[in-house]
This record gives sequence, C-alpha cells and structure tokens, in this order.
Amino acid sequence: MSAPVIFDRSGEEIEEEANGDVFEIGVSDPEKVGCYLLKIETSLPMFSKSEFSVKRRFSDFLGLHSKLASKYLHVGYIVPPAPEKSIVGMTKVKVGKEDSSSTEFVEKRRAALERYLQRTVKHPTLLQDPDLRQFLESSELPRAVNTQALSGAGILRMVNKAADAVNKMTIKMNESDAWFEEKQQQFENLDQQLRKLHASVEALVCHRKELSANTAAFAKSAAMLGNSEDHTALSRALSQLAEVEEKIDQLHQEQAFADFYMFSELLSDYIRLIAAVKGVFDHRMKCWQKWEDAQITLLKKREIEAKMMVANKPDKIQQAKNEIREVINSKCFIYLFNQIFHVGRQKCNKEKEILNRSLKQFEKKWEDLRQKERVKDFKTVIIKYLESLVQTQQQLIKYWEAFLPEAKAIA
Repeated sequence: MSAPVIFDRSGEEIEEEANGDVFEIGVSDPEKVGCYLLKIETSLPMFSKSEFSVKRRFSDFLGLHSKLASKYLHVGYIVPPAPEKSIVGMTKVKVGKEDSSSTEFVEKRRAALERYLQRTVKHPTLLQDPDLRQFLESSELPRAVNTQALSGAGILRMVNKAADAVNKMTIKMNESDAWFEEKQQQFENLDQQLRKLHASVEALVCHRKELSANTAAFAKSAAMLGNSEDHTALSRALSQLAEVEEKIDQLHQEQAFADFYMFSELLSDYIRLIAAVKGVFDHRMKCWQKWEDAQITLLKKREIEAKMMVANKPDKIQQAKNEIREVINSKCFIYLFNQIFHVGRQKCNKEKEILNRSLKQFEKKWEDLRQKERVKDFKTVIIKYLESLVQTQQQLIKYWEAFLPEAKAIA
C-alpha cells in the first residue's frame, strides 16, 4: 500500500535539519476585521526568502486546517486544531462595539492563530506540505469555501459532530492493543483535569473582573463623599482614597487580563490539542466499525449465495457472486485503511515496518510534546504569572504607602 503523500526526505531528516535552523512566525493584530499579517523569519533552505510577510483572512486559517486534516488525519498524524469560529465575538467587532470583551476577543483570536501556526510548522511532515507552503509564501490565496459557521457545510459539520457523539456512546470497540488502550485512557484523564483547571481559571477571571467593577464603584462613591465633606483634611483624604482606588481598579483589570491571557488561553490551546489527538483515536474506531459492518454485510451476501445455490438459480447465483465481489473489494479498502491504526493485524513485512515506525514516531512526537513543549509552556506561563502577581502586589503597596501620610494627616 502506498502512502498518501511521498516526500524526498524522511521526517527524521527534516526534523534534525530544522533543529539547527531558525523558523519564527508571528501573527499581528488585524489591520482590518478578520485580516491578519503574518511575519516569517527562517533559515530553512526550502523557503526562497529568509524574511517575508503575507496577509491572511481568518477563513484562510480554517481552510488550511481543513486541507491538512483531510490529508493526514486518516493516516494517524495529529493535525494541530485551528481556533474555533465565534459568531458572537465577530459580530461585536464588525459592528464596531468598543468594549473590553471585544478587545479580549481580538487578542484571544490573534494569539490562538499564532499558536496554531507555530504548532503546525513544528511538525516536520506538515511543514513540507504544499498547501502549508502556499499558505505561508503566496501573496494571494483562493478564498476558502465552506468555512462559515452558519453555511451549509458548517451546519453539516455540527450534525456530523452530534452523530459522532452518539456513536461514541453506542459503539463499544473491543480494544485488542494495550498501547492504544493505555494512551486513550491517559488522554481522557488529562483532558478532564485540564478542563477542570480551565473552568477554575475562568471563574478566577470573572472574580477579578467583579473585584475591578466593585473597586471602581467604591472609588466613585469615595470621590462623591469627598466632594460633599465640609472637613478639609477628611475631604482631601477621601479624594486621595478615590484616586488610589481608581489605580487599584486598573491593576485588577490588568491582573484579570493576565489570568485570561496567560493561563486560560494556554489551557484552551492544550484542550484543543488533546481533542485533535482524541480525534485520531475516534477515526480509528470508525474504521473498526466500518470493518465490522463490512464483515456482517459479507456474511449476509454469502448466505444469500448459498441459498441460491441450493435453489439452483444460476442467474441469481452470478448476481450474488458479483455482490460478494463488490463487498470484498470495499472491505479490502476499509481493511487497508484500518491498518494505519491497528498494529495487531497481519501485514506484509514492509507494511508492518512502515506502520511500526509511524506509530513509534507518533508516540515519540507526543512524548516530546508532553515532556518538553508542554512543560516549557507551563513553566514559562507560571513564572510570568507569578511575576505579574508580585508586580501587582508591589504596586499596591506603593499606592497604600503613598496614601498613608494623607490618612494620618486627618485631624
């Protein structure tokens, strides 16, 4: 069985080469609604320039992910997930509603798109894909189709997702491979823990915003009370208190943004990544189900053939043989498809060697991601988060220390 995409060099060779090369990619704030500027700096010889930039629409990112997923998902590659489309968020931005939620949405999407591209180009096979190369280098791209959330294709995707969810609950696969069973359970547990932590961080962000709003209300009340106070020293102290509370309100807003941008978005990114990994396992289950259905259909056709032979109906016998041949051909195709995900079945030595190497690369990729990239990401975020907390507390102390003499001056 030939591979769907054949490259001149192996993934290991590309990865080894890339380890000593520079490849940096950034996504800037949109110049207009939904249009982003990509800046690429690289020393990889596969690119014609070392520095270049292109403009891309959000739909282009979704189109790229759709193309890559259609090529590589069914052969066991984990394709990094693209950010989800938000109808509510984009509506606020398009109508020009300037508030904190629309600002957060724009920054959230920009950061998610940047992480999506960074993850994608780190994959040695995806980096060589012509569609990704075209996305990064071409000045103009054909408009991506069927990426709208409310298009016919978008609604069909939602229906398919709902059907898949039902199938997961109703279909029980008898797993015969301990490696897949162990990994599947590992990802399920990790997904649950990340989702719990993400919910806690989201609640923390909401509490910070509430604290900010209440602090602002307190500052306003203190200012109004200071204006109506006859006692000069007390009035001045209340006015100073109001100014301090306004500054503290700003600190709470900044800390809420740090909670959101540093922790919440990182967790969302990894939850989507794990969903992509689980998608590979789900596709494997679908292949297994098709294989089981094909076996049942073939058994029924052979039973019909046996009945026709007993009844001595030559024309019906030939028709039954043709139907069996069609099922067998279809079954063989599904069987070959299934081999990509199933180590236990008998294969020729060459195919088995290719499959085993592919699975080992899959495991190595995830282990590298888990032990290096994930640890590095969380370490960086935790350090930045702690630094932001310390800086906030230090600033709070400065504000209160500056106000303390004014409070003591009240006589």
